[in-house]
Formats: sequence, structure tokens, C-alpha cells
Amino acid sequence: MALEKNLVIALYSDDSSVRSSVITALGRRVSAEISEHKIIEFATGPALRLYLDSKNPVDLFILDGEAVPEGGMGVARQLKDEVFNCPPVLVITGRIQDNWLASWSKADDVVIHPIDPFTLASKVAALLQKNTVVNR
Repeated sequence: MALEKNLVIALYSDDSSVRSSVITALGRRVSAEISEHKIIEFATGPALRLYLDSKNPVDLFILDGEAVPEGGMGVARQLKDEVFNCPPVLVITGRIQDNWLASWSKADDVVIHPIDPFTLASKVAALLQKNTVVNR
């Protein structure tokens, strides 16, 4: 039996409580059909970019749209514009009225604060599954 590759989720938020709630909601595996994942946390945009510049793999980005000083929606747009074959991006917004901004950011999906663990896990599973099928 071949070993499954752990998927890598890059999580960006300046707020440690947001990062903690995402990690708790996702656990180690979001679906029986998808490999286990590891979550790499970033509290700043420059740290995330340094990780990417080092050619480290990422299968999914989860970005906090409410992060300061660099919001996740701006980071999402930059990733989509600058990363070749950019992995899926999920943005966390502060309110439903911000969904148009998430659309501007080219995010693949959106969840709203406060984070609902079931909604987050199902959206992450769908994005990972879609990305895994596309990249096979």
C-alpha cells in the first residue's frame, strides 16, 4: 500500500484565536476520502511569502480577511495574481456583506466569522478534493 502524502494547509491570521479555531475545526483530516493534513500557521504576510519563496508546498490557503495590517483578501488577490497554478484559497470574512470583497480577491470560497466548524470542514474538504483531482 502506497503511503499517502500529507496535505499542507497554510493558515494566515494575525489573531491566534482565529488560527486556533480553524485548527480545532479541521482536526487532522476533514474527510475519509482525503489524506491527513498538516496546518502551517502564519501571523504575518511576510512570513507567508517567505515560506512560498522557499518553494515549500501548499495545497490550500486559508486567509483571515480581518487580519491587520495586511488583510487576507489582499493576500489572496496577490497569491492568485502571482503564484503559477495557485492552490485554492479560502477567505474568512467578518460579515456576509464582505463576500463581494472575497470575490474581488479571487478567493475560491468564503466562510464567515464566527467560524462554524462543520461549514469550514466541508468547504476545505471540497477544495482539497477538487485540487487533488485536478493535480493528478
